[in-house]
This record gives sequence, structure tokens and C-alpha cells, in this order.
Amino acid sequence: MSRAVLETQNSQVAKVAWVGLSVNLALAALKFAAGIIGKSQAVTADAVHSLSDVSTDLAILVGVKYWSRPPDKNHPHGHSRLEILVTTGIGLVLIVVGCGIIWNAIVTISDEHISPPGMIAVIAAAVSIVTKEILCRWTMGKSRALRSMPLLANAWHQRSDALSSLPALIAVAVARIQPEWAFVDHIGAVVVSLLIFRAAFRILRPELGKLLDGAAPAETVTAIHRIAEAVEGVRHVHGVRTRYVGGSHVAVDLHITVDPEMPVSRGHDISEEVKDRLIDGGLDIVDAVVHLEPDDVRPGEPHP
Repeated sequence: MSRAVLETQNSQVAKVAWVGLSVNLALAALKFAAGIIGKSQAVTADAVHSLSDVSTDLAILVGVKYWSRPPDKNHPHGHSRLEILVTTGIGLVLIVVGCGIIWNAIVTISDEHISPPGMIAVIAAAVSIVTKEILCRWTMGKSRALRSMPLLANAWHQRSDALSSLPALIAVAVARIQPEWAFVDHIGAVVVSLLIFRAAFRILRPELGKLLDGAAPAETVTAIHRIAEAVEGVRHVHGVRTRYVGGSHVAVDLHITVDPEMPVSRGHDISEEVKDRLIDGGLDIVDAVVHLEPDDVRPGEPHP
């Protein structure tokens, strides 16, 4: 993947994050007001969740300025691993928010002054469900088109916000119909927290693997073999190793064998062509190290 393509992608990522930030600020303000005026803990908890979406939008906007920087003397492999850290941070924010909401809901469930939530809380929850689901689907589409893991994580965050508004809506509706069941509003806040934890797990699991230098999927390795072996002059490909360096971006090193009688300059040209084809092969490969070796196997004999 060329530097120009990466810069274009990062610019688009920032634009998507700005849209998400604007929508989340508006929704958070709406639900905070509705939760306070309507006396609904579930809707207020939902507003905190929307506010956490604002923090993750900001993390992406700040992070993209750094992970998009080119390699330098102190970071010869670039800064793209920060993209993984930002995505992981989004997952951790979800866990912290979920813990805070569930704790507040549990310790106040026996509050003697509890009262049924107002109709404004019901309306705010309904508006949130529709708006956040639309934003989630749009962000998911953009994340796939741009192959951006932070945007995908943010989309799941938005989806969890939409889902969290559903039990909040049910809770406040039940509490209004049956005032003596006003405690259901607190239970709704607990359900919100469980959905937040689920979203956090789905975000963190793959990113922690990448931080531990997890390898790319088997189909990617197979494609690397296919692309490299298609280069004229390459006899055999082996020792392929991959690791994620940022989001969906992959670094690879591999060994190729060529005719041992071939001039060094020709071997170098072949290795450079292998590298270029891998980077331009649509596999999100941003760096490739090709080790050149003489082929000691006679033509027609299988390689070990």
C-alpha cells in the first residue's frame, strides 16, 4: 500500500470521526437533558455511553495525526501501531463506562425517592436508537471501505449505544405504565452495562492479538505465496512471516529462491518486484522484506 493511498485513507477516517463526534455530542446532550428532566437513570446512563462515544471519536481524530506520520529516525517502521493502541483504548473506555453504570444502578436500586421516568425519557431513547443505528451502519461501511480498525471499533461502540437505548426505552416505558415497577429503570441500566461489556470484548480480543504480533490469517499467507511465486525468476517461496503493524496493515518478510547462476543485480530486481507486487496486491501489506537465496534444488525436484 503506497504512502499516498495511506494518507488519503487517514484523511477520510478523520472526516468520518468528525461526523460521529458531532452526532454523539448532540445525542449526549439530548439524553442527559431527557434523563435529568424525565428522572430516568437508564436514559442518563445511555447519555454517558454517548459521551464515551465522543471520547473515542476524539481519540481517533488525535491518533490519526500520529499514526499517519511517515517513518523517521526513531521510528523506522512508522507509527501505525498507534492505530492498534487507539482501538484498544476504545475497548477499555467501554469497560470503564460499563463498570460505572452498573455500579450506580445497583447501589441506587433501593432508593426510597425513586419515581417513574417522564415521557421525554421515552422519546429520547427512541430517537437515540434510530440515530445511532444509522450512524453505526454508515461508519461500518466506511470502515470496510477504508479498512480502518479504529473506525470499525467505533462503529461497534455506536452499535452498542443503539442497543443500550433499547432496554432503556423498555425500562422507562414499563416504569411509566406501572409506577410501582420504577425499579425496572435501574435494571435497564444494568442491561445497558452488559451490552457495553460485550462490545468491549469484541473490540479488544483481536487488537490484543495484534499487540502481541499476531500473524495475518492463513488465506493472507496463501495469497502472499501466490503473488511471490508468480514473479518471473522466483523458483520457491518459504519462511513467510506476517505481523500486524497497525489496524489491518500487515508487514511481511519471506524467503525466495532463484537460479544460483543468476547475476546479483538480476536477483535484486526480482526481489524488488516481489516486494512491489505484495504491497500493491490488495492485502493491506505496507512493508515487505524479501530475503534472496540461491536455489540448490535441481529443476524438477520437490523443495523440502
